[in-house]
Amino acid sequence: MSSPARTTTEADVDHRKRPRRRGAALETAILEATLAELGEVGYARLSVERVAERAGASKASLYRRWPSKVELVMDAVYHVFPDATSPPDTGSLRGDLVATMRAVAHRLSGPAGQAMGGVLSDALGDPDKAHRVRSYARGNSQASMREIVRRAVERGEVDPSAVTERRLETGHALLRYHFITRGVPIPDQVIDEIADEVMIPLLQRPGGAPR
Repeated sequence: MSSPARTTTEADVDHRKRPRRRGAALETAILEATLAELGEVGYARLSVERVAERAGASKASLYRRWPSKVELVMDAVYHVFPDATSPPDTGSLRGDLVATMRAVAHRLSGPAGQAMGGVLSDALGDPDKAHRVRSYARGNSQASMREIVRRAVERGEVDPSAVTERRLETGHALLRYHFITRGVPIPDQVIDEIADEVMIPLLQRPGGAPR
């Protein structure tokens, strides 16, 4: 009597026999596998072995690009965050600020937020990891704010003399503070208050009229 046919599972599949991906395709597969693993097991239990298996890659290919879990997770986070060079264009300063911060808040509520929370906790008591996290900062939030404010200046909504780097970083800094101290989800009301009570007053002359 013949034995019943055995079902092949993912664990039985040798990723080395899959079509080989290279360059950007391989990198995208690895970053998406990282986010999927984060969503299932969280940052603390994330392993390079599982990410490599899920992406159909070798551990060596991961370690060549990302020396540690910190770099891998930071790249995965940036992979899904909104494009800093093309923030929403709603036609108004307030609309752009709110839309941009809501997009970030939405990402922080998913695996990317879990990853950021894990990385920050991991780096808190480890100077080496903290240095690596800082070195990975790309200034994306600052870049998106510069573009939003540039458009607002052209529309006459913003006083050019009120635009400083410190003021540009205020909105996202408050968003991060809320994320770190109160977690997710970040209510829309918080984002509205950051825009109305902080960002817009900082970028306009008293009375709300640009010079």
